[in-house]
Amino acid sequence: MGIPKGLLRTADGTPWVSRAVAVLAVAGCAPIFVVTGARSEHVQALVPPPAEVVLAPDWSEGMSASLRGGLRAAQERAPKAVAAIITLVDTPGVTAQAVARLQRLAAPQALARAAYHGVPGHPVLIGRDHWAAVIESASGDAGARTYLAARDVVLVESADIASGEDIDTPEGLG
Repeated sequence: MGIPKGLLRTADGTPWVSRAVAVLAVAGCAPIFVVTGARSEHVQALVPPPAEVVLAPDWSEGMSASLRGGLRAAQERAPKAVAAIITLVDTPGVTAQAVARLQRLAAPQALARAAYHGVPGHPVLIGRDHWAAVIESASGDAGARTYLAARDVVLVESADIASGEDIDTPEGLG
């Protein structure tokens, strides 16, 4: 995209990062961690309460750095959390309803993810029992993909209430 995706805005001017926080908050997620990397100070300025900012100093390694940073923050700052919902700032079609469907499955051993017409997507629910292993195995731009592929993951169909479209190019902005 040429800039951090957290700086992008919807057609009405809403920062994508603010929109993602609002979706999680409306769904009842707490605490909410926003992991930043490149141009962190600019993205941080757009992060609304109640979200907490987590800096991924190794952000240049790819998506896995953000995943590790967020899960480490959850381990340290959310000792009673049984699961984490991972969402991406560049999936602006994700809704609070899709997040809520995943939340219903929250348990320490749970692994679940939204699916769109049967195709796995985001958000992803990772139970606390998996956090350490995901942190250890996440590398590059694949996040938890390899970890999830080797396990039984519940797919939660969400195409009726959300879009999992991942916008990675300027052309995708419409």
